[in-house]
Amino acid sequence: MALVRFISSRKLSQPFCSRNVHQFALPRFLSLRALFSTHKLIGDEPVLVRDFIHTALYDPKHGYFSQRSRSVGVLERSINFNQLEGRKAYIKLLENVYKQSDISWFTPVELFKPWYAHGIAEAILRTTNLSVPLKIYEIGGGSGTCAKGVLDYIMLNAPERIYNNMSYTSIEISSSLAEIQKETVAQVGSHLSKFRVECRDASDLSGWRNVEQQPCWVIMLEVLDNLPHDLVYSKSQVSPWMEVLVENKPESEALSELYKPLEDPLIKRCIDILEHEDDPVSKPKEIWSKLFPKPRRSWLPTGCLKLLEVLHEKLPKMSLIASDFSFLPDVKVPGERAPLVSTKKDGCSSDYSSYLNAKGDADIFFPTDFWLLERMDHYCSGWRKMEKDGTPSKKGRKRRTLTLDTSAFMDEFGLPTKTRTKDGYNPLLDDFKNTKFYLSVPTHNTK
Repeated sequence: MALVRFISSRKLSQPFCSRNVHQFALPRFLSLRALFSTHKLIGDEPVLVRDFIHTALYDPKHGYFSQRSRSVGVLERSINFNQLEGRKAYIKLLENVYKQSDISWFTPVELFKPWYAHGIAEAILRTTNLSVPLKIYEIGGGSGTCAKGVLDYIMLNAPERIYNNMSYTSIEISSSLAEIQKETVAQVGSHLSKFRVECRDASDLSGWRNVEQQPCWVIMLEVLDNLPHDLVYSKSQVSPWMEVLVENKPESEALSELYKPLEDPLIKRCIDILEHEDDPVSKPKEIWSKLFPKPRRSWLPTGCLKLLEVLHEKLPKMSLIASDFSFLPDVKVPGERAPLVSTKKDGCSSDYSSYLNAKGDADIFFPTDFWLLERMDHYCSGWRKMEKDGTPSKKGRKRRTLTLDTSAFMDEFGLPTKTRTKDGYNPLLDDFKNTKFYLSVPTHNTK
């Protein structure tokens, strides 16, 4: 689900000094349900960390997203930023909105509707091949605000034939959100013939039908941060990686970790991509690790890799636009690319120091390593995969990619004047310093 978590309100007045930025993002409001015993998360057999995280977040009865009080928020009307005096007025308005709605969070595409979605639509129109019918897939469509905003923009700004012949498919794992999306898009009657929702898991290969041979677009807004990750452990930088499993020991109420030699194929593929010889910092790291060996823990975006593998197999000519957190402050969980594990009790947000403490009451969300995302994207497209004789493929890159800060993306494709307050403060450009956009389009370079 494309549900964005904002940095908590207790950090609103604390600028991130080491990067010298003004602010990270907007308040994050999380819901809490009753805790339940650990045996409901896993059975008697140890499970990989990604399976534990998937259960902790998405289990129909005990997962965090099924425990939240209400669904993602929908604003009754768009915010008129031009009428606000400045940042204080904006924050006060947000506080009132959250109190009145009593929901867990709003997505940025909702807070900045319709302008956020319009920027995405403009990026698509500038880049797509308009000689063929426009096909758009959105993964985790939330409340349908992005879909409606994109359809609105194309209806008003693209040639009539583009709008008339286009299709927009939302792939949504939540049945309740799927119904909300239909209602949102149905506010404009002409959109209904172009829009449909498929209630399924986009990373499940069996859910896709035939391979789509025509060019298409895939939109993923705040999807990557909640995809399951795996954890690997090494006694030192020169020791081999071991995969981490979670087990429930009968003699203990607490969950614990179990380390085993690498066996899982998905973890192995992710490590191969991460430790590819072209990594510009791999050589210095290797020298340093031999001089000063120490234990290491690394979080691997195996859920993202699995999703990209499926998308590239079923949509080989897709163009991709994704946005997510590039950095999360105050993370207490150890390891590279570690998640923020946060809950809310008695109205106060608190962060856990271990992901094992998340028992359906906590959100687990990860920063996106955009360098690694690009590498996985290239890998899944077929570039640099190993040939049958074990040598790397000599074919050129099959993707043209670009990573932009949210402010740079919206400056280029959006209408920044629409989200600017009277004193010049612009929350869309000024508050999202820890988020980025990733754009990836196919190329015909195969030499």
